[in-house]
Amino acid sequence: MNKTEKENKEISLQISEYLLQIKAIKLNISKPFTWASGWKSPIYCDNRKILSFPKVRTFVRQELAKRINDEYGTTDVIAGVATGGIAIGALVAQDLGLPFVYVRASEKQHGLNNQIEGVVKPNQSVVVIEDLISTGRTSLEVVKVLKDAGCKIQGMIAIFTYGFKIAEENFKKAKCPLNTLLDYDILIQQAVDSDYIRESDLLSLVKWRDNPEDWKNKIESKKQNNND
Repeated sequence: MNKTEKENKEISLQISEYLLQIKAIKLNISKPFTWASGWKSPIYCDNRKILSFPKVRTFVRQELAKRINDEYGTTDVIAGVATGGIAIGALVAQDLGLPFVYVRASEKQHGLNNQIEGVVKPNQSVVVIEDLISTGRTSLEVVKVLKDAGCKIQGMIAIFTYGFKIAEENFKKAKCPLNTLLDYDILIQQAVDSDYIRESDLLSLVKWRDNPEDWKNKIESKKQNNND
């Protein structure tokens, strides 16, 4: 592990501890959460809570700004994905002294029907900010909107990723580099080390990430067998 990798891991561990402390991350294997997609999940991430905690908000803002400078160098515009990336994206843009826009994945159904709120010009370089990455589909729809407007996408940076294989494939297909401050593997190990969950729960969390669509069926089947 080189110096940069070591520093990035330390940042990831600090952010994971912050998110667990402020309950932006909730873990519950026995009573899974239901996502909008219909997936049953033992984890729920709400990074919007970061905004209510100045110490955490400042740390995340500074690390996002630093990562943008380190990974992408100079850029013309920071774009936030609506809605989770709007507030943190605006804070980062302010930190970097750059223009900010936010982008919807679909057209607004009233007014000017804008998808891009703010001002971007053709050939401007853009870094997109997202709060978290699941499959990446909605985030990449925003990338497409910006590309259609003539922007040059340097990449996307997010606070957290679940690390789904489908997301890796989607970003690769879209030719959009993805960089994140925290990933799922570090988060769940930190949750064990900090006694937020039991060591015995770790395997179930890993299995969910590897096959989230089938995970709930296996959990229910196991419970049924235990009751028989």
